[in-house]
Formats: sequence, C-alpha cells, structure tokens
Amino acid sequence: MKITLRKVGKTPLDFDVKSDEITFKGYLQYHSGKLILLHADLSGSVKTECNRCGEEFDLSVDEKVEFFISDGIYEGNDNIELDIVESFDSLADLDELLISEIELIKSDYHCCTNCN
Repeated sequence: MKITLRKVGKTPLDFDVKSDEITFKGYLQYHSGKLILLHADLSGSVKTECNRCGEEFDLSVDEKVEFFISDGIYEGNDNIELDIVESFDSLADLDELLISEIELIKSDYHCCTNCN
C-alpha cells in the first residue's frame, strides 16, 4: 500500500497492512514542514531462528512503532527524538516499511523456549 505524502493532513489517515502473520495498523498524520508522523501497532508472530541452538521458532510480536517520514531529504535542526525515514518519491510505501520493521525485529537476539 502506497500513500502520497502530500495528501496526509492534520486529520489522521488510518492504514492496515498485513504480511504473513503480522499486522501493521495505525495512522499517518502531518506534523510540520516535510514531516509526517507514523504511529502504528505491530502484532502477530514471525518465524525467526534461536540465537543459541539455531532452531526456527515463532516469535510473538506486539510492539508500538513511531517515527517520522520526511518528504525528501530531512535538513532540519530540530531536536526530534524519533527516527526519520526519508522518502525520495513523495510516497510512503507501507508494505516496505512493514518488511523493514520485521527484519529489524528478526535481527535482534532471540532465544526459543528450550534455550530460555
């Protein structure tokens, strides 16, 4: 699902994206300048490998995700505490953002129930 960033206003724009067994549900809202706030819940399960024994297992996911999307290169000097993702085509590709959030979770250190 791709959303044109210029169409995102002060009224939250809801979205709901699914991939395998993960749901990415939330909203986009204009913040200031070129910045759009993405606030979402990531829930479901993802297959990953145990870092101790190497066996594949289902990892339960229930996280809040919040960051800014910049329409173009972000050049602000603000003291913003959230991450900023830059979009160079004025689109928010929510499927791609979901995939990158899943990969970020999988890259962390995880142990299966047998190794815990």
